[in-house]
Amino acid sequence: MPIPSPNLYPEFNTVRLSHVEFIVKDLAASRAFYVDTLGLQVSYEDKNAIYLRAMEERGHHCIVLKQGAEAVANVLGMKVYGEEDLDRAKSFFEKKGLPTEWVERPYQGRTLRTRDNFGIPLEFYHKMDRLPPIHQQYKLYKGVKPLRIDHFNCFSPDVDASVAFYSEMGFRVTEYTEDEESKKLWAAWLHRKGGVHDMAFTNGRGPRLHHTAFWVPTPLNIIDLLDLMSTTGYLKNIERGPGRHGISNAFFLYILDPDGHRIEIYCSDYQTVDPDLEPIKWDLKDPQRQTLWGAPAPKSWFEHGSLFAGTEVRDSSLSATPIIAP
Repeated sequence: MPIPSPNLYPEFNTVRLSHVEFIVKDLAASRAFYVDTLGLQVSYEDKNAIYLRAMEERGHHCIVLKQGAEAVANVLGMKVYGEEDLDRAKSFFEKKGLPTEWVERPYQGRTLRTRDNFGIPLEFYHKMDRLPPIHQQYKLYKGVKPLRIDHFNCFSPDVDASVAFYSEMGFRVTEYTEDEESKKLWAAWLHRKGGVHDMAFTNGRGPRLHHTAFWVPTPLNIIDLLDLMSTTGYLKNIERGPGRHGISNAFFLYILDPDGHRIEIYCSDYQTVDPDLEPIKWDLKDPQRQTLWGAPAPKSWFEHGSLFAGTEVRDSSLSATPIIAP
C-alpha cells in the first residue's frame, strides 16, 4: 500500500516526543541501571518514583520510573506547540471515538491523556517545569553520556493503519519497509522534530513498546558502555549490537533494563527537516536494512516487547519476516 502523503497542517501541532513512564518491580535496581550505569540525571526521587533527564534536556524529565507489581509501560509523552493545541488534540481524538481526559501530572502543566487507534496510552502537554542547563557541567557526565531522548519504536499489528493514524497527526514518514508479496508495510519511521523518527512501528504482536532510544555523542560512548556493562553485572542485559543500521544510518546498541524494558543507545542519523523530503523504501529481504554491518538481529529482538498498561494485545495478520540471526 502507498504510504500517506505528508499532512503539513494537522489539526494540532506536536513538537516532538517527550517522555516515557515505566512501572518497575525494583526501584533501587532500576536506579542503579539508569543513573549509575547509563548516566541519566535525577530530577526528583522518593520511595515510590524517580524522575530522570538527559544531559541536554531542560525539561524536568524524560523517563519516570515508578514502583509497581508488574513491569509495564504506562504512557508515552508528547509535547505540543501551544496550549490551544491541547484542546485541538482533545477534539481530534474524540472525533476518532477514542477516550480523552485531563489528568494531573507532577511537573507538567495541563495534560491530555488519550490512546491511539490500537490503544497505545499517550499524553500530550505544553508546559513542563524547566530546570537549569547542565550540558556544560562535564563533571556530571558518566555512563554512556546520554544527551536526550530520541524516539520510541512500537510493535503494531497493522503498520499501515498505525502510519495512517500518525500521518493524520502530522508525523512524516522518513523510511519504510514494504513486503513485496503483500505490498503491506512491515515497518515505518515517522518524525516531528527533524530527525529520522520520533515514533516508529514494527510489524508484530501488539501494540507493545519495542524500545525507547537515547541519543549519545559518539560511537565511542557506546563502546565505553559495553565495557562498563560487561564488568558490572550487566553482560546478559546486552541484547544486540553494536552495529550500524541501514535504516536511519545510525550507530546502535540495544540493551534491556532489569525489568526487560528495551533501551536503544543511538547516534549518527541524519536531518529530515525539509517537508518535501521523499521517504526511503527498503525491501524486507535486504540484509542491510536492519544491519548495514554487524551481527543480524536475534530472535528476541523481533518477539520481546513491553506491554502497555491496560491495553489489549493482538496478533498481526502479516506473517512476512526479515532475516533473523540463528
